[in-house]
Amino acid sequence: MKYISTRGQAPALSFEDVVLTGLAPDGGLYLPETLPHFSKEEIASWAGLSYQELAFNVMKPFVAGAISDADFKAIIDKAYETFRHDAIAPMVQTAHNEWILELFQGPTLAFKDFALQFLGHLLDHLLKKRNQKVVVMGATSGDTGSAAIEGCRRCDNIDIFIMHPHNRVSDVQRRQMTSVLAPNVFNIALEGNFDDCQNMVKASFADQSFLPEGRQLVAVNSINWARIMAQIVYYFYAGLALGSPHRPMAFSVPTGNFGDIFAGYLAKKMGLPIDQLVIATNSNDILHRCISSNDHSKHQLQHTLSPSMDIMVSSNFERMLFDLYDRDGNAIRQLMEDFKSGSMTLKESALSRARELFTSYGVNDQVTIDVIRSVFENTGYLLDPHTAIGVEAARKTRRRHDIPMVCLATAHPAKFPEAVRKAGQEQDPALPHHMKDLFQREERYTVLPQELKKVQEFIAANVRK
Repeated sequence: MKYISTRGQAPALSFEDVVLTGLAPDGGLYLPETLPHFSKEEIASWAGLSYQELAFNVMKPFVAGAISDADFKAIIDKAYETFRHDAIAPMVQTAHNEWILELFQGPTLAFKDFALQFLGHLLDHLLKKRNQKVVVMGATSGDTGSAAIEGCRRCDNIDIFIMHPHNRVSDVQRRQMTSVLAPNVFNIALEGNFDDCQNMVKASFADQSFLPEGRQLVAVNSINWARIMAQIVYYFYAGLALGSPHRPMAFSVPTGNFGDIFAGYLAKKMGLPIDQLVIATNSNDILHRCISSNDHSKHQLQHTLSPSMDIMVSSNFERMLFDLYDRDGNAIRQLMEDFKSGSMTLKESALSRARELFTSYGVNDQVTIDVIRSVFENTGYLLDPHTAIGVEAARKTRRRHDIPMVCLATAHPAKFPEAVRKAGQEQDPALPHHMKDLFQREERYTVLPQELKKVQEFIAANVRK
């Protein structure tokens, strides 16, 4: 299988090359030339498979011979052996036909573990095979960083540099990153917001001349195709658990960068009968405004109780637009140029196609707190603020009550004690056993100004020989 850029001016790549490339040289994002499609009978035959067995079946067509079946199964098994729950992605019912898909059972308590534990082992395999050393550079609004660090901390061929917005992630999120004292792990607290961090990553990928000779950058953000690929799996897993492919499903996804919900869109195209995908946003509601009123304009970024969604530039939305515009790279290039100036407008036919599947809803902090409180009072189940946004958006935009609505729980509530306290909980939710001493661990990170040159000089100086 070959992979092509959303902007149409980059060479097609193999799976191995696309994992190690990240952004395309034309500034676009890579997607497979064609998507595999599974029949209803084939999907039904997967009922009862373990999460790992299902992951192999769903992802194998994308790898297309680049990795042997035995090695690929070993990579998948290693990726999920550190998850705390045997089901990997268990579900809890919170209302009639409403389910919470717990995607926080991994080592860093966030859905990013599903993709990044997999990506870490995948990179390790490919780099050893090539006898190559690389530099991982990433930006995080809270959860990607710790999951990427956990996935890469034991990789001999990787130096990893993660930027987070200084004082704009929760204490738990920060400490999960900065308390990993491995020699190949470097944390940068950037004096800016997440979009500033992400812009520095994109600029660095565009010009890598600052790196020592023989090194290249590899992306762990969701611009990396392997992350999206891994996230497709849990849509199939939840669907099979609740009666698919014999009944349709709906999913509500708290999202900022559009990667997680784009994986759901791909699952539908691959044969899973998804009737509705709910784009759930916080007050940084550019995606909601785009779908509901064709207003894709940048506003001032707000600092909220759901910091992982404090994003105004949703990178993966470009992959969605590529499909909505019939894979016209020229059209996507023009849209992205328009957006650089602060706003872009979708053509009505593209917006109409999006609305056939997607609904959207924006939830502010006060409503987020109210939902955490009410769900706990009614069920005894404690939501994190991001998941609460997904639940509220699902309830407000749900089209059908006769099919399951699955709300993706993207993080453990212990990562966001401020929101939980505001919702009326007298005690902070307890961290799992393996993190009990998190607040006693030594931290290591470097605060840097919002200057690309300073960041790149820091990286170049710390890459191991």
